[in-house]
Amino acid sequence: MMQQVEQQLSFGQRCGRAIKHWRSTPATARQAFPQTTLQAIEAAISDGEQIHHAEVRFIVEAGLTPAMAYQGVSNRQRARELFAQYGIWDTEDNVGVLIYINLAEHQVDIVADRNVGRRITPEQWQAVCRTMTAGFCTGNFHDSTLQALHQLNGLLQNHFPASGAARNQLPNDPILL
Repeated sequence: MMQQVEQQLSFGQRCGRAIKHWRSTPATARQAFPQTTLQAIEAAISDGEQIHHAEVRFIVEAGLTPAMAYQGVSNRQRARELFAQYGIWDTEDNVGVLIYINLAEHQVDIVADRNVGRRITPEQWQAVCRTMTAGFCTGNFHDSTLQALHQLNGLLQNHFPASGAARNQLPNDPILL
């Protein structure tokens, strides 16, 4: 009997998660990240890449497909999938960084290529994520995202300072899914 209750809760939780993601629409993402915010993010990424050698991509997803949410795909799994799908791993010096935001889950995840991942600590990544999520809790997506990008650019500059003109290997424009 107890085992059946646990299975029902698990089923109910999966269904609830799928519904939450289904309700989070592209309009939700556009409301949180309007065109002016997207332009400011693109400018912050471009400015950062003038002072460091890393390549940054920024992806906002309103929500997973209901099937993915029901199946239990985690924020980290989805971020890694997008890291591969958008070729962020494919930079010359293995310096790609993805900032992934899942609005339905209110979660931020950062995936970094090998070279970057070896130099920046988990605590430093968490600090960047906390800057965003703290602002997101109050609906301040614009300022908190720009503060986090400033923080990230400083970390990347410390470890990968720019050395002359560099080729931009990845687009700087944010992606809304």
